Amino acid sequence: MKEKAKLTTNIKTFNDLVLNIVSTDEYLSYCVSKAVNKSLTLRNWLIGFYIDVFELNGEDRANYGDNLFLELSKELKNNGVSNSGKRQLYQYVKFFKTYPGIVRTLSAQSSGTNKLNVFEMLSYSHFDELCNLDDDMKRMFYEFEAVTGNWSVRELKRQIGSLYYERSGLSKDKHKLSEYVKDLAETNSSKLTVRDPFIFEFLGLKSKEVMYESNLEDAILDNLQNFLLELGHGFCFEARQKRILIGGEHYFVDLVFYNRILKCHVLIELKVEKFLDEKIETLTEEETAKKRAKK
Repeated sequence: MKEKAKLTTNIKTFNDLVLNIVSTDEYLSYCVSKAVNKSLTLRNWLIGFYIDVFELNGEDRANYGDNLFLELSKELKNNGVSNSGKRQLYQYVKFFKTYPGIVRTLSAQSSGTNKLNVFEMLSYSHFDELCNLDDDMKRMFYEFEAVTGNWSVRELKRQIGSLYYERSGLSKDKHKLSEYVKDLAETNSSKLTVRDPFIFEFLGLKSKEVMYESNLEDAILDNLQNFLLELGHGFCFEARQKRILIGGEHYFVDLVFYNRILKCHVLIELKVEKFLDEKIETLTEEETAKKRAKK
């Protein structure tokens, strides 16, 4: 918890001046990020709640059926509602169903109830990750660790990916493991929070701080020599956004390299979000010709 900013006239040295300005900036930045996070969390929970109510009781819900989320996404985007893609709407419903008591918890906190409140301490991006955990005990474990360790969203992802919950269960010295994780963990900060893409879209902001695939592509090409050295021996850069034919269909590949040792091309597709299991059918020229002949 950030220390509250204090109004003081006890500024006698230049160092006092610097310390007071820094502490004020840190605390009020924390307050802003906390307020925005709370609003965004509640907003997404309410969207999930409204959709769930409509699915249960909507008089014309049968008119939409399986296309409800797609049609709703189109209408919301037309009305300027940010973060309203089809997948995001599914996530909001999942969020509501996973944490059905959020309104009561937030109301209790607002009335002065002193209780550890994960909705005050974690951002919606944390919950977006936590909702993907089907095991209640595992989710509660990561909630507790994220709150007490003040984990960033990136740290939460990393710990889930490293199977920290499973490793903790198998560890004979859980305290030692916990201390090890704590020492290396990336902690949250107001500056990290406001760079969250959810926050930027929610506030209608645009910035290079939101790292899209094209920005990552530019960064790699700006440091191409070092990147090639990291790849290993024999790599030559050939093209970016190259149009190629795979299985009778055209695709654009982000980066194309040729390896002189392996005598083959290496295609790199850049993603800054979770990779979706979209299968690309790769066929030989002979198989492609047979497929076309059947058509």
